[in-house]
Amino acid sequence: MAAPLEVLLTSDSGSQLWNSTVFDLYSGSSLLSYRGGSSSARTLALLRGEFLLSGQVGKNFINVWEIQRKDQLQQKVVCPGVVTCVTASPDGLFLAAGVAEAVYLWEVCTGKLLSVLSRHYQDVTCLKFTDDGSHFISGGKDNLALVWSLCSVIQLDLNHTPDPRHVLSRHSLPITDLHCGLMGAQARVATASLDQTVKMWELSSGELLLSILFDVEIMSVTFDPCEYFLYCGGTDGNIFQVSLCSQSLSRDKSFQSDNDGNQVFKGHRNLVTCLCVSMDGTLLASGSHDETVRLWDVQSKQSIRCLAHKGPVTNVLITAAPAHMFLPDSRPAVPLPRFSRHLHASEGDGGESGEVCVRLAPFIQEEEESYLQKADRLSSLMNAVTDKSVFGDGENTKVRVAELEEEVQTLKKINKDLYDFSSQLITKPT
Repeated sequence: MAAPLEVLLTSDSGSQLWNSTVFDLYSGSSLLSYRGGSSSARTLALLRGEFLLSGQVGKNFINVWEIQRKDQLQQKVVCPGVVTCVTASPDGLFLAAGVAEAVYLWEVCTGKLLSVLSRHYQDVTCLKFTDDGSHFISGGKDNLALVWSLCSVIQLDLNHTPDPRHVLSRHSLPITDLHCGLMGAQARVATASLDQTVKMWELSSGELLLSILFDVEIMSVTFDPCEYFLYCGGTDGNIFQVSLCSQSLSRDKSFQSDNDGNQVFKGHRNLVTCLCVSMDGTLLASGSHDETVRLWDVQSKQSIRCLAHKGPVTNVLITAAPAHMFLPDSRPAVPLPRFSRHLHASEGDGGESGEVCVRLAPFIQEEEESYLQKADRLSSLMNAVTDKSVFGDGENTKVRVAELEEEVQTLKKINKDLYDFSSQLITKPT
């Protein structure tokens, strides 16, 4: 049998024997299963078409398989905290993961941690790259979606904290999912939220283009490739199809099923966690907490196949079949390095002495200091270390650091309490 052109990758949070499964998109037959752990939502990703990645449920690492070696985990990328979302750039050069309130960005070829972006106030829930890899978008429980320019994030100066290009701040409750369309920096982005709205934005300007109000909270969102329709998965198990080509489309609207392209797909019995459309736009795949994945014919709105799982479905991905997926003897062109957990890689943590990594840097370069200037600077630094009047007593310094850390934790608790109180006020029925 010839290898399929498109495959369906799924995962659930209850699998004991396997983590992720590959299905033939049109026949529904199971082709491959990847063993080891279980995948949390928004963490299933393909890297260079040679590696499959998924964040372990409730754990601080990312599982990595070579795409053709399904029976054994090849590597684990250890992170500083529980991984909430994972994405890879389309060219395979960069890997990003959400860990608590921060976004971690690695360079794949070296394993170096390039940047830690801490501009969210609550946990990061979703991450997506644009199709040209020039930008990525992060959404969080703080109701914000941040647009990041990749070139500003990977600059060489680690003392400078990058700022997001745009802050999309029109949601009033946590963002649950986002989807980025085609056209690179000119793409349109859709964000779904617990505030029962889906909003569409222009990536280049950050301008709000469309806001759609639903009767239920929205957990997942996607476009078809031509962006004719917007698909939104609700907590009631329904999938809402919104026409983006309607002549009567206004900036703010409420969803109503009609004959102008707005329709409802009914079949799931619990909240719809993930959505994906085939490359030709004719099939829609959906995963739900009712432990099923459904395939829908877009034109007829009928469920044509139901794939049973062993737990709540966490990820659904339709993709072109990687070239090496069905060749057991093949190997990745370049093996993955060990990924660093720190911005300044120490010995044994992904960095090698003497290596040079060239990345984007400011246009103005400072003149390199001479040998005598360097010796004078090091001598001054050594003298300062032995001078207690500069650094103070070691015990006092430790006590002061402990006091500051305790103050930071107190402020974080106050911030979380304020956020929870505000959310209760907003959602309290009148």
